[in-house]
Amino acid sequence: MTGDRNKTRVLVLGSGGRECALAQKISQSAHLGGLFVAPGNAGSLQWAENVALDPMNFAQVKDFIIENGIDMLVVGPEDPLVSGIHDYFQADANFRDLAVIGPWKAGARLEGSKQFAKEFMQRAGIPTAAYSSFDATRLAEAKAFLDTMRPPYVLKADGLAAGKGVLIESDKAAAEAALEEMLVGHKFGKASDKVVIEQFLDGIELSVFVLIDGEHHLMLPAAKDYKKIGEGDTGLNTGGMGSVSPVPFAGKAFMDKVEERIVKPTVSQLRKEHIPYSGFLFIGLMNVDGEPYVVEYNVRMGDPETESVMPRIDSDMVDLLWAVHDRTLDKVELKVKPEAAACVMLVSGGYPGSYEKGHAVEGLHDVSEGTLLFHAGTEAGADGRTLTSGGRVLAVTTLAPTLPEALAKTYKEVEKIHFDKMYYRKDIGKDVCR
Repeated sequence: MTGDRNKTRVLVLGSGGRECALAQKISQSAHLGGLFVAPGNAGSLQWAENVALDPMNFAQVKDFIIENGIDMLVVGPEDPLVSGIHDYFQADANFRDLAVIGPWKAGARLEGSKQFAKEFMQRAGIPTAAYSSFDATRLAEAKAFLDTMRPPYVLKADGLAAGKGVLIESDKAAAEAALEEMLVGHKFGKASDKVVIEQFLDGIELSVFVLIDGEHHLMLPAAKDYKKIGEGDTGLNTGGMGSVSPVPFAGKAFMDKVEERIVKPTVSQLRKEHIPYSGFLFIGLMNVDGEPYVVEYNVRMGDPETESVMPRIDSDMVDLLWAVHDRTLDKVELKVKPEAAACVMLVSGGYPGSYEKGHAVEGLHDVSEGTLLFHAGTEAGADGRTLTSGGRVLAVTTLAPTLPEALAKTYKEVEKIHFDKMYYRKDIGKDVCR
């Protein structure tokens, strides 16, 4: 660690579009002395140096931090946080000055266990859907509990399932079959050893992002993402097919309710329960007739929402993250660009089912200046070409004075890019632009 905050050396853990967007924003800091992404992808090379590290190999990460004088560790994905990477470094006196952006293991349970999160919300008096949780020994009770609910039925794997552990069934027989698949058939592996059955909230979803330093909070721009593979929000759930920010239906009056009824009670309850928390909190919300209800917590930035939220932030990101470490978020002001951001995700044909890898991505150098290309599943080929390496391949983001203009601009840029069997939704943001 250098100790010189005007030359902060930052390591971002992760390999997706979220980490690309974080790297791009951090790269703009006036106080940056070096930026690394581990393992990164072909796109993060635009702004940082990629490092072949496994984010789950904490000892390997520690060695790199020592050898390269890293001052700040920004943890992108949830797995290292749920596994206790923050605790790992805090347990070593030599790393007390390292700014680890991401909660301790105790706080990461808000995402690591749906049941824990729901019980936490109940203790804090935070509005959320009615629920009950069951394991395989209580399958009969779980099926009986469905009789107390109105369809559709919401079934959630308790543990981490890469954003795919939620099933919504409109038919009771289908819900019973799904319960058996999850609890007995281990549909989501250990993640569905327990299943939370939840009341369906009929409304419109949005994602709220907050920076928390353990005592204070800072509200970041909100976003709306699109999870279904098909247009009109049909088909299978994905990791996200696009996002927009700001959210037209989440005006000041609604967001004031969110802050007073959800964000402040969350931060207060974390303190009350002595749960240390420093980093991003993503609150998945449902706007039900103008009233906010929490659907879920995530203990990191969302993806692909980060790809539309980060470009709108006008503050120095390294300054904001040092304020998280120093517990001085109450002393900083968030500057947000007035422009709207629209992000469209380009995915491999067949995703979220089986898909091919290794296709060359063409047209990356043809996009207009100012277009942000956040790579999600790419790698650099031996011949210098960019190749597909995942289901979600590339997030294309632009900014414009209004959301309809940003969407039109993004789709114009999308048309310049191509890879074999490329697919994308053509209706991102249209539902909120009517």
